[in-house]
Amino acid sequence: MKRFSQRYGFRPVKNAVQVDTIDLDLRNSLWNALDTFYCRTFKRLSRETFTASYYPTPLILTLWADYFKWPIDTIPSHGSDACITIREYFFSCEWLEVYDFIEFIAINSTDASRNKGFIEYCNRMLQREMSGYRFIGSQIVPITGEEEIAEIEEALKVTDTLRPAAIHLKTAMSLLSDRKSPDYRNSIKESISSVETICRLIAGSDDVTLGQALKTLNGKIDIHPALQKAFNSLYGYTSDEDGIRHALMDVPDLDFEDAKFMLVSCAAFINYLKLKASKAGINF
Repeated sequence: MKRFSQRYGFRPVKNAVQVDTIDLDLRNSLWNALDTFYCRTFKRLSRETFTASYYPTPLILTLWADYFKWPIDTIPSHGSDACITIREYFFSCEWLEVYDFIEFIAINSTDASRNKGFIEYCNRMLQREMSGYRFIGSQIVPITGEEEIAEIEEALKVTDTLRPAAIHLKTAMSLLSDRKSPDYRNSIKESISSVETICRLIAGSDDVTLGQALKTLNGKIDIHPALQKAFNSLYGYTSDEDGIRHALMDVPDLDFEDAKFMLVSCAAFINYLKLKASKAGINF
């Protein structure tokens, strides 16, 4: 059974989405990628083969000479020992050095097919373990920035009146960050429900649909018509029957990026509405 903090997303956002840390599950998963695609090859080699003119040569020598910057005559006499040295480094280095290392491998590997498999494997593990980074090409880039995290954390700072909206957001975060069985579909639904909650409060009615509540915003708070149209397009749900909460049932391939986009977008919209409502004299 999941713990309370896991069910309702009370873990800090930075811990749920791994931005400036790597937990043991993620480190193990990335090591498995290295072991599967590279170390198993190294383990079959003797030191003499490191000077041969085929695939393993440039990578093992480049690691020693250009990544570790160690003397190449310290390369162990057998591939298994070389892998032990690499493994000891990998499991003792800082989180950012883990990304340095796997990116270096991806850039310097000369076996295109093996390298492609390695990058695809890493990306699956990065997604599964909720890393804030992905390989694009052979470089690791952030997919979750400080600004996105700040938007979510700010949206969770609410009064008692807005607490239901925050609970929906926390639940969306929990469903997204469940590393064993993430539920992207219901995470998106919870994110949308958080927007629906604050829109209903501004509209002054618990009975209206999200589409109806969105239409009332411009009469309650000061929103430029073009921006109002954009909001209606983004959340464009004229009724519960035709809205995304039902249409989602027909979408087979929702993924992390879809759910994260909606979470961040809904959090940002909530923050925007809170400020606009305050300026209009609407107190929650």
